[in-house]
Amino acid sequence: MSATRYRRFLKLCEEWPRDEFKKGRDLGTFLRQRVALAFREGENTQISDPERCDQMYESLARINSNVYKQRFPRVRDTSFTGVTVEECKLLLSGNVQQMDDEKKGLWKTLMDRFSKSPEDAPEKAPEK
Repeated sequence: MSATRYRRFLKLCEEWPRDEFKKGRDLGTFLRQRVALAFREGENTQISDPERCDQMYESLARINSNVYKQRFPRVRDTSFTGVTVEECKLLLSGNVQQMDDEKKGLWKTLMDRFSKSPEDAPEKAPEK
């Protein structure tokens, strides 16, 4: 039975997309590393908790097949910041140097908006 679980996880790893913009930081790479750790002996690996293993596989398979995206469709493809999907991917990619001047303005605006700590906020004048 362990061999079947191993093959199902391998098939899931093959189907799971890799984000080339996030080398080493994407979910597909993390999943492949975890499967390699969990099944060190390949098909001969003994699973200590088969129910949990099956549950984990089913959860990952639902995410990979976009079950929740189809069940809960989004009205718009933007976030509360107004950033589009493409702009968000660009910001999260780590390749900020490749952005043009317009996008640098967006990046600076977002960084200024969300990276301010309470100490950075201007002090209010005492009220009279």
